[in-house]
Amino acid sequence: MPVNPPKSSLLLHRINNVNTATNTIATATANMLCQKEQLQFQKRFPATWSTPVPDAVARHHTLVVGPNQCCSSVVQQIAAPVSTVWSVVRRFDNPQAYKHFVKSCHVINGDGDVGTLREVHVISGLPAGRSTERLEILDDERHVISFSVIGGDHRLANYRSVTTLHPSPAGNGTVVVESYVVDVPPGNTNEDTCVFVDTIVKCNLQSLAQTAENLTRRNNNNHSSNNSSNNNGPIRSCSVLE
Repeated sequence: MPVNPPKSSLLLHRINNVNTATNTIATATANMLCQKEQLQFQKRFPATWSTPVPDAVARHHTLVVGPNQCCSSVVQQIAAPVSTVWSVVRRFDNPQAYKHFVKSCHVINGDGDVGTLREVHVISGLPAGRSTERLEILDDERHVISFSVIGGDHRLANYRSVTTLHPSPAGNGTVVVESYVVDVPPGNTNEDTCVFVDTIVKCNLQSLAQTAENLTRRNNNNHSSNNSSNNNGPIRSCSVLE
């Protein structure tokens, strides 16, 4: 079963009154160079992680950051195969499968390919009502998905995220990296904004982990049941007239 929606304590991390003393939440899993200075022109900044990330994956998380924008990234380990995790993440039409801040989602243009538009409605308690989002990247071979926010009733303007999946170093799980760039709302700092968005991204990825791991367990149980049935030997038929 999916995890319960996050408790109200998380929902109260509103964008206008985030306690800057909790900045360690944002820096615990990602330390972005773009947070170190006020940007006066557009630059590219590579993300850095405590968990090793292959170069082929890291290049997808080199973010273009403009003035009055901030960026960050979150890493999540999942005890499930990449194929299973990707089957959940790639569904641009169904983010509520693991994003429990999402109340509903409707595709308003497109058929799931790059350029598809969706309208997302979020649960009450967040400083937002709806969000119009565009699918920017969907790479089934490299397991990369990206979307941007192009409209809606919220304060996270020009939000764009990139999510990548790659096998864990041990080879028995998946590492998910999600990075983003977003405008800093008037009256807020870079740190305030990143703490707020990081909290949401972390909750989403933790929910993704539980969803994918539950799906993996169900698949393994079904496989074991099928093997058990096959080991019972062929079914013989007979006639009462024999």
